[in-house]
Amino acid sequence: MKHRFIPLLPTAALAVGIAVAVAVASPAVAGSVENMERERAILIETLLKDEITPEERHAKATVAKRRLVDLERIVLRDKSLVGHDTPAVKRAFANYDLSFLVHAAAESRTLILDHWLDQVGMSTQDIMAAAQRRR
Repeated sequence: MKHRFIPLLPTAALAVGIAVAVAVASPAVAGSVENMERERAILIETLLKDEITPEERHAKATVAKRRLVDLERIVLRDKSLVGHDTPAVKRAFANYDLSFLVHAAAESRTLILDHWLDQVGMSTQDIMAAAQRRR
């Protein structure tokens, strides 16, 4: 009798494993604010990267800037954010000059990087005067 259940054991274990994986797995959903924040981080990282040439930086920043402009517009027009008191939404609208970086830089008539540096309390001169060290 024991031999009849042995072939079913691996199949049953596999079925239970799949059922648990499906039950536990939840789709990762990023809202418009999170997408904007991710794209802004990519743009800032691109602007600060010293491993790439100025031409590469310009090309990558141009693409990232276009995407970020679109995402900023999406967030500003997103009616589903009204009344949502999530930390990400509160932080985005409380810090307009950092969250909506491309729009804020255009309004202040400054370069995106200069505007961002000003908002975080730094300047281009601070960056140029900083010593590069290894950790």
